[in-house]
Amino acid sequence: MAAGAGAVWLEIPPSGTKCVAEEIRNNVVVMGDYSVLYEHHQVHPTVSAKVTSPFGYTLHTKEKVQMDQFAFTTTEAGNFLACFSVDGDSKGLVVKLNLDWKIGIAARDWDSVAKREKLEGVELELVKLDATVKAIHQNLILLRTKESDMRDVSEKTNARISWLSMMSLSVCILVSVLQLLHLKQYFRKKKLI
Repeated sequence: MAAGAGAVWLEIPPSGTKCVAEEIRNNVVVMGDYSVLYEHHQVHPTVSAKVTSPFGYTLHTKEKVQMDQFAFTTTEAGNFLACFSVDGDSKGLVVKLNLDWKIGIAARDWDSVAKREKLEGVELELVKLDATVKAIHQNLILLRTKESDMRDVSEKTNARISWLSMMSLSVCILVSVLQLLHLKQYFRKKKLI
């Protein structure tokens, strides 16, 4: 994702877990903010949060929170999973949660970049556009390599299917020839031919 940012609202059931997965490539900054939304609750519900990598490593875990955030840089490519569940004190409630998930350029703090490099207005927008163009270029290169890999797999599968088709056709022809010879011999034996 070049500039992935998305906020979602999750409805977490009282006795279950809700998970959000995002496919992210290697070496990308990820930030997330989550908070419980209150709707006429007498008690303020809390949730447990857990963010895991594609290989199952825990990147963030918190229990009994109403609002928190996480940030990390990916070390492997794949589906990163953020799971949320209602804590024990709030088990009878359906809890609504707001998750703001930012990836790549969207996770960058542009205010600090502007202060550090003394950029204003149009200059800052040009730096943002340059970073966006670079991210899109990297994404296109990644898509090109994925397409090449998929094409190679497709060509190998096609060649294997062709060989399998030829083998099954030759087995069918061989079996029909053997049946013909057997029936011919059978009818001769019974003196029908």
